[in-house]
Amino acid sequence: MKALRKYVDKIKPHFSKGGKFAALESTFEGFETFLFVPNTVTKKGSHIRDCVDLKRVMIVVVLALLPAAIFGMYNVGLQHFTAFGEMAAAASIWKCFWFGFWKVLPIIVVSYVVGLGIEFTMAQIRGEEINEGFLVSGMLIPLVMPVDIPLWIVALGTAFAVIIGKEVFGGTGMNVFNPAILARAFVFFSYTSHISGDQVWVEGLAKGGALDSFTGATPLTQLADGIAPHTTAMDWFIGTIPGSIGETSFVAIMIGAAILLFTGVASWRTMLSVFAGGYLMGLVFNLIGANDYMLLPAHHHLLLGGFAFGAVFMATDPVTSAQTNCGKIIYGLMIGALAVLIRVVNPGYPEGMMLAILFMNGVAPLIDHYVVGANIRRRNKRVKLVK
Repeated sequence: MKALRKYVDKIKPHFSKGGKFAALESTFEGFETFLFVPNTVTKKGSHIRDCVDLKRVMIVVVLALLPAAIFGMYNVGLQHFTAFGEMAAAASIWKCFWFGFWKVLPIIVVSYVVGLGIEFTMAQIRGEEINEGFLVSGMLIPLVMPVDIPLWIVALGTAFAVIIGKEVFGGTGMNVFNPAILARAFVFFSYTSHISGDQVWVEGLAKGGALDSFTGATPLTQLADGIAPHTTAMDWFIGTIPGSIGETSFVAIMIGAAILLFTGVASWRTMLSVFAGGYLMGLVFNLIGANDYMLLPAHHHLLLGGFAFGAVFMATDPVTSAQTNCGKIIYGLMIGALAVLIRVVNPGYPEGMMLAILFMNGVAPLIDHYVVGANIRRRNKRVKLVK
């Protein structure tokens, strides 16, 4: 690392003011601070001294996403070989993983190239430092997409998320809605056939040759259609089911959750309350019991679709979620409850988590406003009692 530090210091004057590459100063600064902790400190005003900056926080989140990404790559291969008649025993773990790896890698590359390209360009135009937020969004966007998604749609969705979801609000830290959720919503409402249906979750299934008995429908889609899922709760827990690349494995997502909670990057209040809200709403529907979907055990909702993934990696986004401790609990409870409500009541949106998070992103500031107002009123009453 010392040799790399010396090389960076050697070329730095070329990218500083007066250098021949001065126009790329913000780009160089982005790469430099990604490799090394900045040696500058705050000298006035209120501040906290900490060795952990935004880039390090983002890297922790990316590391937490890796278990879901790695399992997702394996599951892509597993679903492909199963669809085309090769049983899981014949398709080894490595064979499944490497097949999925080469199918998922282009989606990740496109997401990062398009997203970072836009952010680098905007930073250069504004003469500002490069925002680090897309380090996470660039990984989240591929993991919430089906494996058969055309790359040009990934590029469009990513561009929409970065430009409309972030840059128009001022960049990282200023956005109202989670960019990855916005990318998924853009694709869902603009190119529905590429993210919904039975044939988008298994690579190559639409090209023919699949077994007649095989269905690529997700369990949520089957439940919404009134059909008993052909997979079991254990399959949902492990993740060996059709679905978005990173959303199928509850186990892998919980490993990521443990990393986020252990490092203090994510709020346990938000995460836990999302699961609690979904479970409680499931119990309410169990009591109503108007149809088979309502009778689905409440804890099964937590295993299905993108519920766990959204609760761990998207609802906990510190920028778009509630900021107060009480607000985080209210925010999480409402996301979980709304996700299950949308699933069961409106079969046209069998997932539910996407719309629930987007809606609550918009409501989060209002929740904080009333929580802060309530705290002020309680303090005023205590002051009056003391007097």
